[in-house]
Amino acid sequence: MNASSPSPPPPAVELRGITKRFPGVVANRDIDITVRKGTVHALCGENGAGKSTLMKILYGMQKPDEGTITVDGAQVTFNTPADAIARGIGMVHQHFMLADNLTVLENVVLGAEKLYGIGAGARKKIKELSDAYGLNARPDVLLEELGVADRQRVEILKVLYRGAHTLILDEPTAVLVPQEVDALFDNLRELKSEGLTVIFISHKLGEVLSVADEITVIRRGTTVGTADPKHTTTKQLAELMVGSELPSPETEESTVTDTPMLDVAALRLTQTDLDGVERVILDDVTFTIHRGEVLGIAGVEGNGQSELVEAVMGIRDPDSGVITLGDADISHAPTRRRREQGIGYIPEDRHRHGLLLEAPLWENRVLGHVTERPNSRGPLLDIKGARADTERIIAAYDVRTPGIDVTAASLSGGNQQKLIVGREMSHTPKLLIAAHPTRGVDVGAQAQIWDQIREARRDGLAVLLISADLDELIGLSDTLRVMYRGRLVADADPATITPEELGSAMTGAVTGHLEHTEAPADGSPSDGPESEDDAR
Repeated sequence: MNASSPSPPPPAVELRGITKRFPGVVANRDIDITVRKGTVHALCGENGAGKSTLMKILYGMQKPDEGTITVDGAQVTFNTPADAIARGIGMVHQHFMLADNLTVLENVVLGAEKLYGIGAGARKKIKELSDAYGLNARPDVLLEELGVADRQRVEILKVLYRGAHTLILDEPTAVLVPQEVDALFDNLRELKSEGLTVIFISHKLGEVLSVADEITVIRRGTTVGTADPKHTTTKQLAELMVGSELPSPETEESTVTDTPMLDVAALRLTQTDLDGVERVILDDVTFTIHRGEVLGIAGVEGNGQSELVEAVMGIRDPDSGVITLGDADISHAPTRRRREQGIGYIPEDRHRHGLLLEAPLWENRVLGHVTERPNSRGPLLDIKGARADTERIIAAYDVRTPGIDVTAASLSGGNQQKLIVGREMSHTPKLLIAAHPTRGVDVGAQAQIWDQIREARRDGLAVLLISADLDELIGLSDTLRVMYRGRLVADADPATITPEELGSAMTGAVTGHLEHTEAPADGSPSDGPESEDDAR
């Protein structure tokens, strides 16, 4: 008689019948998910589908109204994140929770000093984890000296240090260039090979298909199916998410005119550090955007893009240079005047610069446009007009909300973004400054926002586009520039450049005009510049 084969291990995580209600909305309704041990399990869904709520429940930040959570075969109840951590659940949030003025070691140990101390024991454990999972941690480096990808690895190291064997990663590739995404996926495969489990939340469906072993899709708060990445296309996955067939993209003729709308000449910005050292943030930045043109600026975050946006908006005062909007010199105009003269602004950080989180939606609709109709009538605020227009924006931009009197904080990140985009586009701007306009939004909302920008561009809108999504930059831009260490160092044709080539330029590897080169048919490497000078 043959010995019976060993039974498979219990799932790392099993959620059954999870339901969570909030006033006026059911965020999760009877959700079922099974996550097998030692796999990368992707969770996909539209904005407001309930992904964030579900993960907060699994991480102990919220309690479900109904349903059960099982971890490693044992049913559990989590009242706090500490309970989840104690059962091996760790979460890396989309917005990193790290202190710039502390070292890598101090960031990892902070709050977990009792585990391995704060000296040699902690250092030894960090090295063991870093070596085991290819995280390349440098314990004594200040966090402020690290780029985005290294910071993310520190966040992963933090949860592993606390004993996590199931990791929740929320939009982990949102701010990474292609080479950094590849490195992250190598890290995830290493984690998986060592028996750890990853729950991967992302709107980038191509990446989901490349790294996941299994995909669960939720729509309108409930599970609608699972998908095998080996037998699923991005189009099929997107249609499962939105519940209908997506339209095919249309080829457009150029809308770029000869009329300058924004001219930035020799812009220079410096900043003095706490130790008195002056740093150059923007160095001789010069460009022109014409009516009907989208100028995309690519760059690894921290290379001056944010400061450039703030200088154009009047939030920062540059040391020198001239900023012209149409025929008007706005170099020294206050931000409100720039807005009134026709600048729309989608900020990089919607929580800090785009919304009042504890204010109702109709008040958020007024932000930045308090002197403009329909928000004002003469010197007075027109509350009735603002409320009515908020209703219009919610319908036109499919903002998922029970009403205009709920707070902005109650919306999912993607729905917050759609509200901001709707607000800024509603005033028919001459120039739209769009910093990461679709960060954190799902594929359906992304397509809708892109269509709104393209439609306005046909009517003459000029757009300054900053984005970490290289597909977005290439797909929307008429002209592409690359920013590196505060300078515009390269330009490219969006019609021919690939994300990989653009990503290389963002790291400073290539300057000048970027030419797309096909590899020779025999597979040998193509000839290229032997030095940076040759590249120029």
